[in-house]
Amino acid sequence: MPTNSLSRRKFLQLSSLSGTALCLGYYFPLSADAAQILNASAEAAETEIELNAWISINTSGKVTIFSHRAEMGQGAFQAIPQIVAEELAVVLKEVNILFAPGDNRKYGSQITGGSSTVRSSYKNLLKLGATAREMLTEAASTKWGVSKTDCYAEAGHIIHRPTGRKFHYGELVVEASKLKVPENITLKPRSAYQLIGKPLKRQDTPLKTNGAAIFGLDKRIPGMLYASVERNPRLRGKVKSFDDTAARKVPGVKDVFLVKMKVFNTDREGIAVVANSTWAAFQGRKALKVEWDDSGFEHVNSEDIFRQHKEILETREGISFRKTGDPDPILKQGGQKIDALYQTPYQAHACMEPLNCIAHYQGDKLEIWGPIQGPDWVQDYLSEEMGLKRENVIVNMTFLGGGFGRKAFMDYPYEATLISKQIGGPVQVVWTREDDLNQGPFRPGVSYRCEGMVANGEISAFKVRMAGQNIDHFSDDKRGEANSSATEGFLESYFAHLKNVSFADVPFETPIPIMWWRSVYASTNGFAFESFLDELALAAGKDPLEFRRVHLQEERLQQLINKLEAVSGWKSRKKNEGYGTAITECFGSYAGYVVKVSRNAENKVQIDQVWAVMDCGWYVNPDTIRAQVEGSVIMALGAATIHEVTFKDGLAEANNFYTYHMPRITDAPLVEIHVMENEADAGGVGEPGLPPFAPALTNAIFDLTGKRIRNLPFDLTSV
Repeated sequence: MPTNSLSRRKFLQLSSLSGTALCLGYYFPLSADAAQILNASAEAAETEIELNAWISINTSGKVTIFSHRAEMGQGAFQAIPQIVAEELAVVLKEVNILFAPGDNRKYGSQITGGSSTVRSSYKNLLKLGATAREMLTEAASTKWGVSKTDCYAEAGHIIHRPTGRKFHYGELVVEASKLKVPENITLKPRSAYQLIGKPLKRQDTPLKTNGAAIFGLDKRIPGMLYASVERNPRLRGKVKSFDDTAARKVPGVKDVFLVKMKVFNTDREGIAVVANSTWAAFQGRKALKVEWDDSGFEHVNSEDIFRQHKEILETREGISFRKTGDPDPILKQGGQKIDALYQTPYQAHACMEPLNCIAHYQGDKLEIWGPIQGPDWVQDYLSEEMGLKRENVIVNMTFLGGGFGRKAFMDYPYEATLISKQIGGPVQVVWTREDDLNQGPFRPGVSYRCEGMVANGEISAFKVRMAGQNIDHFSDDKRGEANSSATEGFLESYFAHLKNVSFADVPFETPIPIMWWRSVYASTNGFAFESFLDELALAAGKDPLEFRRVHLQEERLQQLINKLEAVSGWKSRKKNEGYGTAITECFGSYAGYVVKVSRNAENKVQIDQVWAVMDCGWYVNPDTIRAQVEGSVIMALGAATIHEVTFKDGLAEANNFYTYHMPRITDAPLVEIHVMENEADAGGVGEPGLPPFAPALTNAIFDLTGKRIRNLPFDLTSV
């Protein structure tokens, strides 16, 4: 860990606090999973221990918690303080929450992705809250001259049990800050929790409904200008020439110039229009006349992409990723073999808040403000690209109006930085919806060839090959390796039961930029794997849910299946009703769905109800889980039945929500959500609820109609 001479007084000034305070921090060493508790008292400052994430309690008793992760709707802004407040014994609604700046040397990974915020840090946050509480308790017992065991913490006070005397935390911070941090802390049992596990109202909800929340688009700094960039609609095209005469005549336009930047392993070129308002920048951009050079590279088409997938899956074995036994000899024996091709499309992130970023380049210093999922990544990237000291790149997070992986990319902060450098001042670059949908990066389209055999009611061979762009190939040294997410979404418990199973990746490349999308490859893998399991169940003559029960022997999964069966009325299914199920695993959690469909008066298939069972182990707030599952269902419904990104002659064809249609409120099905209770470690919530919906839906449609859907998206109204 690097060190920095940081006085306690300076720390308090920098964190906008006043008076003496008890400050505790923890850091995540890059090479370790466990956090270490640090004492931020004057003694700690003298030993040059750099502060990282922390709790601060000032002399008035005000508690401040710095959140090291982004809030993009998933609930981190509530979850982090709810965890800390439980062990700290404070009133949650009175806690002050601030976003921490980007710096993974202080905070460890700050990337908000992989549903990792709670599962990666909850034990450390609990310990942090408990440590502060114990130090305050010791300070109070010393002040009273009583036994520490006769004192307890409640609602921001230490209370002497025999007499009822009490101190609020602010009255104890001076003494507590001088104490040695206790090494052995006893955490509460879950049965004693008063905040964790309770459906508490989120603290960011009022801010987002009364307009007080600051999103990236809301942020303003003195002297800031605004920019919009006309980028080549073909993803690798160059600027041949441009005429900015009309653009410069638009009132408010200040400057027009070429912007060139790296995006993955190629360059992206565009014309930046800088103005004194977003509107003027947009109007100036419309007045540009640009001639593009689109020669020298492939102009891809969606039909060609998926045709090539099919061809290579028929002729190549690919790179083996994971194999147990050998399914090939069994598949060659003949018998009741199933050989199916599943295909899933490219998707856009289509966040509610379009991309935007403020940059202020100042020669030897750069400051960024905006909706950013990975502030530490942006800090690392821009310090290298701009040749700046890492500590001189300051990245400030705002609230995000959705992210889904897109706002973890570095292109839009980098572009804003280049424009700021060119104009010599701060600038906010705002993308339009069309920019976002045309430029990507996108969720990759993926195809799967699934082969399998059943014998005696069980799977005897299971073989999957996938073909699609590999996000691992962000790094050139990963080329030639199998997709590391080839089994994402497939339950680990299957490997304990299946004797002959293999997964392989058949490499496929196009120039289309791709990246993570909510639940990453589990969103596509899950559809193929769980649909194919349904086909195998049918071939075995088994009930689909019972078929999974036979192959998933882990007790947690047995309990989840029991719950699914009970809440959905699976065993009492009626004629003219279609029921489908799917169970997937990703980011440490299991999600099981049952979807019920029927035909309406117009003889069209409709979704009657969705039952979702989430097993994420230790959890913070059941209301947050329900909200994330409901959101996952709607997002998965859109991706399965309504929208996709297609390419023609190298152009993304979706331009806005009039061509990239989103689910409407009338499309939203009834969703009943159940959260499993167990003693397992915390898993993720924001992403694991998405993958099982599409296969559960298509399996239900097969149950109702006998039609097997293997290609997404499909038109629900025409099944």
